[in-house]
Amino acid sequence: MIPWLGGTDAFPPLELALSEPNGLLCAGGDLKPQRLLEAYRQGIFPWYAKDEPILWWSPDPRMVLVPSEFKLSRSLYRSLRAGRYQIRLDSDFPAVIRSCAKTRRKSQSGTWITTEMESAYIALHELGYAHSVETWVDGVLVGGLYGLAIGKMFYGESMFSYVSDASKIALAHLARYLDAQGFGMIDCQMNTSHLASLGAREIPRAAFVARLQELTANATHGRWPLDAASRDWD
Repeated sequence: MIPWLGGTDAFPPLELALSEPNGLLCAGGDLKPQRLLEAYRQGIFPWYAKDEPILWWSPDPRMVLVPSEFKLSRSLYRSLRAGRYQIRLDSDFPAVIRSCAKTRRKSQSGTWITTEMESAYIALHELGYAHSVETWVDGVLVGGLYGLAIGKMFYGESMFSYVSDASKIALAHLARYLDAQGFGMIDCQMNTSHLASLGAREIPRAAFVARLQELTANATHGRWPLDAASRDWD
């Protein structure tokens, strides 16, 4: 059995998280901004399906991407150099999270981004914590990603792509933007071959949390400049 959170209950110690399924820590609680920010600062995130209670996770090991370690393949470099797109930050966060919710994943029968989750992260966006990186072509949103920024830590949540490389282009611009801003780590949560091909790697949860405490020590927030990531690739 895992602990059940009441309205004001604190999260249990991460050491109590299950090894199978990896990282399941507790259930219950709510998705209010204060609760979500508390969770992310401790290395915990919500992930559950429709008609399930809110489930909270902290897997060990943790998949992370250091912005400066992003791997740029030749094909992606060619797409970036072609420049037939525009990158925008925070211009239409609701459209990005809704597109992510509609995207079918090979390993999932449905979406984990419920209507309740959408509302919660849109609220965090309005508070200046949740951000979107968007790929546009001829005025049409064709790909992107969203996540949270606390201090110099970015927590990646989900991405989508309607055309080839659109989400990878957004991630490449995100990595470069975060590196320029002094961010130390992108949380990728779970290991996938796709993320590994882009430079992400696993680290022990204890190391992840220790680094997390350093990066979130001076937490600032606010909207990102619309075109801050739109620089040419040479």
